[in-house]
Amino acid sequence: MTEKKYLETHEWYSLSGNEITIGISDYAQGELGDIVFVTLPEVGEEFSKGDSMVEVEATKTVAEAYAPMDCVIIEVNARLESEPEVINTDPCGDGWMVKAEVKNLDDTGMLYQEYETFIS
Repeated sequence: MTEKKYLETHEWYSLSGNEITIGISDYAQGELGDIVFVTLPEVGEEFSKGDSMVEVEATKTVAEAYAPMDCVIIEVNARLESEPEVINTDPCGDGWMVKAEVKNLDDTGMLYQEYETFIS
């Protein structure tokens, strides 16, 4: 796994070869509050960079997670369907949302230090 990168829309991703793992940042889950429901895409669904991929429902609001680059879903974190709160306790680990095959590499995310500056 490579180092996680972050987007201005508060997703994180890590690339490993042609595969990307995507979730929301700790900052994002903190802003959302208690996450109560997650709507995941289907395996095989294709997304373009910037498309909404995942809907996250919290007690305060509903938010979306966006595709960091063109990709096709190859795996979803099925655990989130019964335990969405995993995102609150470990958003950048066990709370990952989807894994996808990258169609068009666009590795323009921020390193954590840059992201930390961005959110402050």
